[in-house]
Amino acid sequence: MRSEEQRVCLGLPYLQGLAHSSISQLLEGARLQRFHAHAVLIEQGRSPEFLHLVVEGRVEVFSRYRDRETTVDVLGEGESFILAAVFLDRAYLKSARALTPVRLLLLPALSVREVFQGDPAFAERCAADLARGYRRLVKEVSNLKLRSSLERLANWLLHHARRDEANPQFDIPFDKKTLAAKLGIAPEVLSRNFAALAAHGVRVSGKSVEVTDFARLEDLAQPVPAIDDPAY
Repeated sequence: MRSEEQRVCLGLPYLQGLAHSSISQLLEGARLQRFHAHAVLIEQGRSPEFLHLVVEGRVEVFSRYRDRETTVDVLGEGESFILAAVFLDRAYLKSARALTPVRLLLLPALSVREVFQGDPAFAERCAADLARGYRRLVKEVSNLKLRSSLERLANWLLHHARRDEANPQFDIPFDKKTLAAKLGIAPEVLSRNFAALAAHGVRVSGKSVEVTDFARLEDLAQPVPAIDDPAY
């Protein structure tokens, strides 16, 4: 691995502050690779050879059953997949593909398990990652089971628009089919829900969304920290 590639790797949260010996062990046999959009990165049922860390771009994690498919999560810079499979040395329960052109750091699975046993700082980092994943899953299940499809969409839009209330206009960062799958909504229902949100302070044109009335949208969404706050 070239020095420039090592610099990129050392900037990732997973590797910051680790012992030099741990970093050397993790990066020995590691790969820093680019993949084009739509490239399949891991496949459900396969045994893990690497822990994947997202350096640039977005990754869709998805599951298949017969001829059906659903989006489980969308990951961005600094996030990993799929630690549980690597840690237990069990088959992947999900697949992943690049939503955009991506750059990934692939850490050998065996090295991840060995460093976990020998470096408390790395073990703590992995445990925190697993804990965040569990809490995210609980929030996702609650969101799917307790809310209507319109309420789920309203909360997703509210969360993204609130990143910058001074300019409450943003582009959906992936295609609407992926958004529908992530929210557990059929594509045709998503289209009807977007139309219904016009009465709740939302204007949509293609992938562009503008929240024109936060109060009306929040009145519909009724967000709660236990489901909607990533930091909760």
